[in-house]
Amino acid sequence: MIQNIILILQKYGLIFAQGLWNTVWLSLVSVLLGTILGVLIALGKMSGVKALCKVTGIYIEIIRGTPMLLQLYFFWLALPSLIPDIPDIVCILIALVINASAYIAEIIRAGIQAVDAGQTEAALSLGMDRRNVMTKIIFPQAVKNILPAIGNEVIVMIKNTSLASTFFIGELMTAYKKVQSSTFLALEPLTISGILYLFLTITLSRATHHLEVRLKANER
Repeated sequence: MIQNIILILQKYGLIFAQGLWNTVWLSLVSVLLGTILGVLIALGKMSGVKALCKVTGIYIEIIRGTPMLLQLYFFWLALPSLIPDIPDIVCILIALVINASAYIAEIIRAGIQAVDAGQTEAALSLGMDRRNVMTKIIFPQAVKNILPAIGNEVIVMIKNTSLASTFFIGELMTAYKKVQSSTFLALEPLTISGILYLFLTITLSRATHHLEVRLKANER
């Protein structure tokens, strides 16, 4: 088996390298755009405007309450009917962003609400408006709670991109399928993909842990 893995890497290493790159950029872009959208959703849910709170709450419940694969199929089928000739990878990326935004919105909301409410009351009593209270007092403190959780979301997204192989968009599991169909070997290319996933998730887990330790040290 080890000999077959070495031979596969020698012949198909570029395919796995491309799959690794596609997995990384899909995950990072999904979380980055999902964070931007998630901030807006979190602020909408916390706005106190009844209609906006309800709409954002329903959005979060729908996305968090349905399987990722279902969401991928939905956007893959629905978007081309609205935007003809849209590439499959764009449909999948939009689905990943939408999925990430719902989870990140809850991370951001929890991070903001973890900050002592007394600080908001004190700032308002000193004459600061709510916008400045949020941007200058609450959000900088909430970031310390939010960043490690978003790092974990990147790890989750790396694993979720494996579902995108259903649409052959070029990530790691698509690389596995290409090599498997060319070599008629299943276990060896699957092992290579698994090792690459482990490399990504372990590296990011340690980076996230290091960030969390540094943020806690800065609080002292």
